[in-house]
Amino acid sequence: MTSPECCRWLRRCLRSATFLFVASATLLLGSTAFLFAWLTFSPFPKPVPPSSPSISSLGCRPDGEGSWSVGVFYGDSPLSLKPIESWNLWRNESSAWPVANPVVTCATASDAGFPSNFVADPFLYIQGDILYLFFETKNPVTLQGDIGVAMSKDKGATWQHLGIALDEEWHLSYPYVFNYQDQVYMMPEGSKKGDLRLYQALDFPLKWKLEKVILKRPLIDSFIINYQGHFWLFGSDFSAPGAKKNGELEIWYSNSPLGPWMPHKQNPIHNMDKSLGARNAGRPFIYKGDLYRAGQDCGETYGKSIRLFKVKVLTKYKYDEVEVPLGINEPRKGRNAWNGARYHHLDAQQLTSGQWIAVMDGDRVPSGDAVRRVVIGYTAFGAAILLVMLSGILINVIKCILPLNQHLPLSRKRSNLDGAQEYQLQLYSKFRWLFNHLGRISYPLKGRIKSNTWMGWFVLLIIFVAVVSLTCVGTHYVYGGNGSEEAYSLKGHYSQFTLLTMTYDARLWNLKMYVKHYSRCTSVREIVVVWNKGQPPNASEFDSTVPVRIRVEKRNSLNNRFNIDPSISTRAVLELDDDIMMTCDDVERGFKVWREHPDRIVGFYPRLAEGRPLRYQNERYARTRGGYNLILTGAAFMDHKLAFEKYWSEEAKIGRDTVDAYFNCEDLLLNFLYVNGSSLKRTVEYVKASWAIDTSKFSGVAISKNTQAHYEVRSKCLAKFTELYGDLAANKWSFDSRQDGWDV
Repeated sequence: MTSPECCRWLRRCLRSATFLFVASATLLLGSTAFLFAWLTFSPFPKPVPPSSPSISSLGCRPDGEGSWSVGVFYGDSPLSLKPIESWNLWRNESSAWPVANPVVTCATASDAGFPSNFVADPFLYIQGDILYLFFETKNPVTLQGDIGVAMSKDKGATWQHLGIALDEEWHLSYPYVFNYQDQVYMMPEGSKKGDLRLYQALDFPLKWKLEKVILKRPLIDSFIINYQGHFWLFGSDFSAPGAKKNGELEIWYSNSPLGPWMPHKQNPIHNMDKSLGARNAGRPFIYKGDLYRAGQDCGETYGKSIRLFKVKVLTKYKYDEVEVPLGINEPRKGRNAWNGARYHHLDAQQLTSGQWIAVMDGDRVPSGDAVRRVVIGYTAFGAAILLVMLSGILINVIKCILPLNQHLPLSRKRSNLDGAQEYQLQLYSKFRWLFNHLGRISYPLKGRIKSNTWMGWFVLLIIFVAVVSLTCVGTHYVYGGNGSEEAYSLKGHYSQFTLLTMTYDARLWNLKMYVKHYSRCTSVREIVVVWNKGQPPNASEFDSTVPVRIRVEKRNSLNNRFNIDPSISTRAVLELDDDIMMTCDDVERGFKVWREHPDRIVGFYPRLAEGRPLRYQNERYARTRGGYNLILTGAAFMDHKLAFEKYWSEEAKIGRDTVDAYFNCEDLLLNFLYVNGSSLKRTVEYVKASWAIDTSKFSGVAISKNTQAHYEVRSKCLAKFTELYGDLAANKWSFDSRQDGWDV
């Protein structure tokens, strides 16, 4: 085909109904995907760690095996363990009040210069007051499991990643570490090598040597325990004939962990359903003379949960165990919890103080979640494209015909063709065969819908709705991440806050929806409801994943919002009106900013007070003036001890009386007290929410229905507070002044 012929053919294609239809469909699908993403995805990217960005950015990538991390638990017994945040352990240097799980993540290793996609299978080694944590870390470059090690000198609150303790040419995991005759040994799982190996520490904890291959079998998740005069080796061999994956368990015994090992007469002691806990799930422990074994429930997904068994009989000839309660509360926040989808490994040991410490790994997504999302997403996109093609065929716009004689750029005889042209001929022949068959298949469908009839429009409308829905589903699964709204760490630590709201009986509908939503946010520790008026509800009426406490006040006053409450166990309080709904991600971003500036009021609604006398202005006006000097405390983080003591100081008494007189302005009063009652240079920080909905407008119980009158009252409050506490007009801060970009 000559160049002019090609140009004419291209012009005909561009003007054809088929091209216009396909171009329009492409534009529609692209616009739908973009609009859906704009409405549902957070516009704020996760912050990149400042230290060693070229190294740390390699780690913590989405992985089909999951996003495992490690948490610490304490208890008076191994059968009643609570997470570290329940013990109110504070760390001022990392702004963690209290420290919250997880305490070791892929970022812990990656930020230290050892990129990791996840950390799992944690084992403790206790040396005096120092805790060593050995764990599997997946290298994102080699996609292989290595054995990492971290150290803690403060009972597990802070961990320093020391490096890679063991790196072989094959996958390693489950680093079971133990003492024997004053030597430290490690028995990692290395079933890819086909045997079970024992390593001895040469220079603990980072240098090890191979001591012995103790069994030439590819055992999975093995441990050795000294019990009743013998050493017992528990492990699973899924390669054995008839073995059920994740459901098989065998035992060997010996007089030494170095062997030789003899098989138990009852082997395999388990070969059952994978949900029943046959596969080991960490270190066994002895409590009150009884031996306990943790096993994995792999029923719904790999590593779904842990089942605990008390060993009733363990001899060379017989083994029997009975299941007992694990003693750890199930996570209830779903994917917003670090272990919300699964947890599959536990190591519990007793400290010299008598207290028990345990480490457990957890994941917020099930096994294969990343792969599943991609498969579902692209399947949805493919189905949408097929429906577009089907609709085009039905209205006789798309024709599956390829006229070979018009498009084949060959003019010579076949005998004169060179190799490249021969290949082109074969390729075009295959295309001709494909399109001919598509044409035959689609022929019965051509023109079956008349777009000028009601039935035709109805069918096209159904196809249109299906295409839009499939496009949204595909966008959600491919580009929407794992669906979790995670907390943001600061200096390697997570923390928690108390959510406090003030309401009364007419707003109970708002409150129930509010509690159900915000209790699922990762960092919410407790919800305190300040009940101002009417018959209070029972806390059991709420669908909540965290404790709900109803604090009934003696009189209806807005000052009650800031009542000193010794029962609050966190330093941070989020004062949030019960009619404001925003995403958990917005809340978590606000919490991170507050942790960076705990002496300030950090909130989501900026306002500006300016003029002589001061006039109260909304956010739109503040943006036109380039800054703000007020943060509404109806949606703001604060240090409750600092803020509430300021509010109930003697100097604030007249201000509180003014709040009662107007039944308004309690938030303005607190802003004045922060500005003029301290030496702080800056007292407020703004965080932009992705979106926020005022639910009171749907229920008809909004407090400030007349906006103009509301603003007039607040301007009067400004005048009064200026007279009492000084001016705050100079305390003005511009938008988009922080590096995180969350104050745009």
